[in-house]
Amino acid sequence: MNVRAVIIPGSGANFGSLRQACLRIGVEAEVSDDPARVGAASHVILPGVGAAGHAMRGLRTRGVDRLIRTLGQPLLGICLGMQLLFEGSDEDDTECLGVLPGRVRRLPAEPRWPHMGWNRAHALPGAALFDGLDAEAWFYFVHGYAAPLDASAQACTDYGTAFASAVRAGSVHGVQFHPEKSAAAGRRVLANFFSTPC
Repeated sequence: MNVRAVIIPGSGANFGSLRQACLRIGVEAEVSDDPARVGAASHVILPGVGAAGHAMRGLRTRGVDRLIRTLGQPLLGICLGMQLLFEGSDEDDTECLGVLPGRVRRLPAEPRWPHMGWNRAHALPGAALFDGLDAEAWFYFVHGYAAPLDASAQACTDYGTAFASAVRAGSVHGVQFHPEKSAAAGRRVLANFFSTPC
């Protein structure tokens, strides 16, 4: 795999475990928000944990919000990183990156809030990130807000309500779950992302 991967630092992300997950499939990913390094990457990952408002303030302060909007190579948002790709979030009433249309909403209080633990992602036909996986593979989730089931949805998950657990629009991909914490299924999703042509 001839991949030059860059992980854009976001709020509170565990870059170590994500880099290790990439290494397990033969990809050495560097952590950088330097525009030249990100621009030269073949594949870019935007991870994130924490709150949408805090994360967007950090991206804006460093000018990374503008950088992300200019990317043409494959981009993968993970967890909060996926949510930030949308126009806005109910969390902190945050204006997000606007790369994808729609608004992220708070999950219902039942069965328990936030959604934390293993759950199935029901892949929709043709979902490239799930190639080679069971149509209802298990992944690890930690989140209290979720993206709508709209035209960009590539997989859905049920937890009190149905939400998009994976999205795609052109070269932009997103997964609500943590592939780096999802064992073999997560590694397969990462490998499929890195197989996406530049």
